Amino acid sequence: MNWKDNFEEGKELILATSSKDSKPNANICISLGFSENKLLIADCQMNTTIKNIRENQRVCIISGYFRIKGSAELFSSGEHFNTCSKILATQDNSLKMKTALVINIEEVFDLDKGKDVIL
Repeated sequence: MNWKDNFEEGKELILATSSKDSKPNANICISLGFSENKLLIADCQMNTTIKNIRENQRVCIISGYFRIKGSAELFSSGEHFNTCSKILATQDNSLKMKTALVINIEEVFDLDKGKDVIL
């Protein structure tokens, strides 16, 4: 199984962030898949997560037995926001996206095998 299969559109993810004061926070969210090798996530109600990302862009995401580390960018308009809005509309029309999270993947770790995955 390719590690990306665990993060494909519709998969449940655990997104962990930390404030500038090192206060951790974690949320369950749904993947919107990949665009240009970046993971897409919609913020519909992640107030603390978004606050943390504004203070500290470093994130950790777990799905299945894989862990991604990277940095998050926030978009409230533009191409990434529009892409995420369209994908979200196909998943659940009742959710309203406030912000698009675009994760620049820097490291993937296989938790089952205990080793880095080559990107």
